[in-house]
Amino acid sequence: MMGFKIKAYFIATIVAVFVSACGGNKQSPQDTGVSTNKPDSTSSAKTVLFFGDSLTAGYGLDDPSQAFPGVVQHKIDSAHLPYKVINAGVSGETSAGGRGRINWILRQKVDVFVLELGANDGLRGLPVSQTTDNLQAIIDAVKAKYPNAKLVLLGMQVPPNMGSIYVTDFKAIFPQLAAKNNMALVPFLLKGVGGVPSLNQKDGIHPTAEGAKIVGENVWEVLRGVLTGKS
Repeated sequence: MMGFKIKAYFIATIVAVFVSACGGNKQSPQDTGVSTNKPDSTSSAKTVLFFGDSLTAGYGLDDPSQAFPGVVQHKIDSAHLPYKVINAGVSGETSAGGRGRINWILRQKVDVFVLELGANDGLRGLPVSQTTDNLQAIIDAVKAKYPNAKLVLLGMQVPPNMGSIYVTDFKAIFPQLAAKNNMALVPFLLKGVGGVPSLNQKDGIHPTAEGAKIVGENVWEVLRGVLTGKS
């Protein structure tokens, strides 16, 4: 998840910290500090559901609403678009964990589904095929429950010390899934933030509030077109 110019020893340290910080101490969706209420399926309110890990949940921020989904909500409000953001991020979540809880999450109405998972798989060196299968299962569940929902995939990367073949194969997961499922794609969620110390917390992994604003902008560049039909 870090910029590729970071020195190898620094990357290795960051990987260890990220796995330690995100592998445990999970939050339930209710603990993220952003609404995860389940609106009535007949409601006219439109929802944008962010389904992800600690990056979505806002790990380490004073106010979870400072995480990038909250930044996106502010942009939605500023653009006077009729959408409400639901943050379903859970710190430490893997693609398998997301697969296990997706049906519970889909009890609430979803008009736009934004998928941000896989980073923890990559940092653990889990098989790319396993991550791909889990993400596809999540996507399939959304399609089955809400066939008219618009889908957005947030791309991730792993540091080069994971090995060049793994790095390349992992990066390819996201554009391949996006193309297969007709999803809008944010190529790299942490563009402009990963590897920039001043934009990350002390662990070197999770964005500060300022970094989250940039991450939110990365997402908004793609999501805006999805919400307005101008993508």
